[in-house]
Amino acid sequence: MTDASYQLTYRGEIVPGQDLKEVAARLAKVFNRPASELGPLFSGEPRVLKTAQDAAALEPFQTALAQAGAIAHIEPAATGAQSTPPPSPTATTPVAAVTSQPAATSPPATTAAAAARPPKATPADHSLEGFLTRTRQSDAQHGLFELESDRMLEVNLEGEIWVKTGAMVAYTGDITFEREGLLEQGLGKLVKKSVSGEGTRLTRANGIGTLYLADGGKKVTIVRLTGEPLVVNGNDILALESTIDWDITVMRKASAMMAGGLFNVRLQGMGLLAITTHHDPLTLNVRHAYPVFTDPHATVAWSGSLEPTIKTDVSLKTLVGRGSGESIQLCFEGEGFVVVQPMEERSFQRT
Repeated sequence: MTDASYQLTYRGEIVPGQDLKEVAARLAKVFNRPASELGPLFSGEPRVLKTAQDAAALEPFQTALAQAGAIAHIEPAATGAQSTPPPSPTATTPVAAVTSQPAATSPPATTAAAAARPPKATPADHSLEGFLTRTRQSDAQHGLFELESDRMLEVNLEGEIWVKTGAMVAYTGDITFEREGLLEQGLGKLVKKSVSGEGTRLTRANGIGTLYLADGGKKVTIVRLTGEPLVVNGNDILALESTIDWDITVMRKASAMMAGGLFNVRLQGMGLLAITTHHDPLTLNVRHAYPVFTDPHATVAWSGSLEPTIKTDVSLKTLVGRGSGESIQLCFEGEGFVVVQPMEERSFQRT
């Protein structure tokens, strides 16, 4: 068998603007391996992922990696070059592994990818060193807000931000915390909080260092606001830049019907916002003549152009015996969107 003429080499480069952890997660699907085993790929040392006689034969694999956020290079192969783990996807499904589109044909069970499937865990995989390696903090330093994991926010602080009171898990560096003063945001907001029992309590974090935030194991999502208004359930705000203006909005008609969840925060400005949800959120489009109805306790956020109203379904059945459990809903009409989560959240921050 003759030596290969070309090789696909990877040196740990990722597409600009991509998050390293997200790229690693996508590559884990491409290579059919746990993301924890792909650490050596990002060491910066060149690794030959695949070899071929024709450069064109490597292009589908290069494209698959690019769609996952990784930059690989097709180069003339060194004499006797051999591909090294992790294996690249099979020739029939390089792009399908990334896009989740069905492959034209199913590869046989005896392909190289199937043969290279990682072995089951051994006792050595559960060593203390292995645990520390898998859970060690990432120092990607990709911006002010960064997902340390899908349930923990890392803040690379150089200045000040607002964080949800009680959300600090750990920090390094020189950071001070100052509870929001009674008149910090003005007398009007103080009155709204006193009357509504609103659960939004914020603390100013100021200094230089790395701050880690979480909220009851909820999933964290980072949103960049560019001036458009956004309304968020106060209990779902984890952190925001001080450049974002906020104000409490009260749905007065509903305040006598139920407690919690109907006092929200209207945000507007330029900056980063981190919100939390139970599991993955779902965004529903709202269009004229096509209103969207949601459970108030499952509603996370909506576009500032919308003004939700209360829809009640109160009857003898809902008051006596077994009701539907959905007697009060929010009705969104107009043009915009509403974000919901797959869980009704009935506990709100009290301080």
